[in-house]
Amino acid sequence: MNRYLVTSALPYANGPIHFGHVVGAYLPADVYVRALRRQGEDALFICGTDEHGVAITIGADKNGQEYSEYVEGWHKEIEKTLTTFGIEFDIFSGTSTCPQHAEFSLEFFKRLRERGYLQKQTSEQLYCNQCELFLADRYVLGGCPECGHESARGDECPACGSWLDPLKLVSPSCRVCTNAPEKRETTHFFLDLPKLRDEAVGAWFGEKTWKPNVDAFVRKLLEDVHARPITRDMKWGVELPSDLVDGEEGKVLYVWFDAPIGYISMSAEWSAANGDPDGWKDWWQNKDTRLVHFIGKDNIPFHTLVFPSMLHGVGQDYILPWRVPANEFYNLEGGKFSTSEGWTIPLDEFFERYDPEVARFHLIASMPETSDSEWSWKEFQATANAGLADTIGNLVTRVLRFLDKHFDGVVPPVDEAHRARLEGLLLNECGAIGDPAEHITAFRFRKAAEQLLLNAAVANVFIDRTAPWKLRKTDMVEAGSVLGACCQYLGWLAHWMTPMLPGKAQALWEMLGQSGEVAELPWPGTPCAETWQLIPAGQKLGEVAGLFDKLEDAQIEAEIANLKTRALASSDEL
Repeated sequence: MNRYLVTSALPYANGPIHFGHVVGAYLPADVYVRALRRQGEDALFICGTDEHGVAITIGADKNGQEYSEYVEGWHKEIEKTLTTFGIEFDIFSGTSTCPQHAEFSLEFFKRLRERGYLQKQTSEQLYCNQCELFLADRYVLGGCPECGHESARGDECPACGSWLDPLKLVSPSCRVCTNAPEKRETTHFFLDLPKLRDEAVGAWFGEKTWKPNVDAFVRKLLEDVHARPITRDMKWGVELPSDLVDGEEGKVLYVWFDAPIGYISMSAEWSAANGDPDGWKDWWQNKDTRLVHFIGKDNIPFHTLVFPSMLHGVGQDYILPWRVPANEFYNLEGGKFSTSEGWTIPLDEFFERYDPEVARFHLIASMPETSDSEWSWKEFQATANAGLADTIGNLVTRVLRFLDKHFDGVVPPVDEAHRARLEGLLLNECGAIGDPAEHITAFRFRKAAEQLLLNAAVANVFIDRTAPWKLRKTDMVEAGSVLGACCQYLGWLAHWMTPMLPGKAQALWEMLGQSGEVAELPWPGTPCAETWQLIPAGQKLGEVAGLFDKLEDAQIEAEIANLKTRALASSDEL
């Protein structure tokens, strides 16, 4: 049995998350962990909110809130959304609230410096005399030196997308007070990424197998690596004691440096809560652990270069990532998700009208695994109707309601006189049956969703060919055998659904009269002659109900219209 340490990128506690975030890092990780555990693997699933950085301070100042109050509010909101999607972490903490986080972060800084992987550099930075602070890049606004856009940020131009140096902005101003800042010298510490790449990380990356989109991205990245600053002049973050930074005052760790350390500190928080304060070491410093980072495209550099460099640099036998199955960008109806521009789907309203598990399945089926993909309302409707309601939902109700009506709601036996023929027809002649978990553990989530629907289609073909409604008029034993075989197959379907549709899987399991949690049973794989009968003959069925509702055309057209209206209203406000 392998051990899997699975992480999802820490969502930034500065606003709501949308479908793009969910499908990028959290949903695939949840599906993966569920599949691993069904197959008997030991897995630990870690996540929490990223709660430091400039954007946090800007958002909190704008709202007139304390920084801790601000991040607590967004932490709860984000956790609520992820919980609604059925995403279950072993721990969901936060970098400002995890009791062990500052200690781990400072230990990383200290050891990296002692081992010669940090550089101390003095450079110019913009300083606001009125606010009495050095301005981090996002605190600066000005003209873009590349395209002339007048409201570029100190780190990036929203018009042309160029990465910027705040010192090169045209007529820069302080985002807080609008005054013109001046240039002042300040000293910061930099992580020597070129040295770490040449010493270990470059060779480590070359030895691994990566998704094509990750491999191409990182190979290009490794060609031109520069030292990165890991400290900032701020009031909010992991504070660096002056004696650790040669008497410098007011330094905190740069958010990109302390955030991934959160995976470790939150693991320590989890192990301490479970009565074993040192238990995290069995995961992070055990060569038999497979570390898997689920992230979006924008986090690839941090999880394939920066964080592995940090893990190697501290020299404490930390494992390096085994896989980084990064997803590409997920868009919305031809455009990027943008809350500020109204091009988004308010999730509170969405969940009032739609089943979260249907959305969960559609996101899996449309996941941006190696290239960008998007949420389309009409495609969502097709998944809900043709994929789930017609293929799975109709299969369940047509079998179980027929049994309720004509067989006293009891699972009939498969008569020996018909068993071999029905078994051969169902398992070999009505379509190719595959194991969705094989695709999930290979990070082929779209293929797993497709396989689940193909497996369900097999039973529909079987029913059409055997026509139990006709057999009932001539041979009740054979009709019962057909329906008994269908019940057995529905048991398999309930198993196959658990990683992707956990709530629906349990509902189906209970309709088949079964007790306990189907997700806690061993993974069955695919059926064969010796194993395909799972449900005892004579089992009384549970209450039969529809699993999926169909979505009407008018409803979907209204959603598309609402999206355009929101975007238009937002543009009018700008």
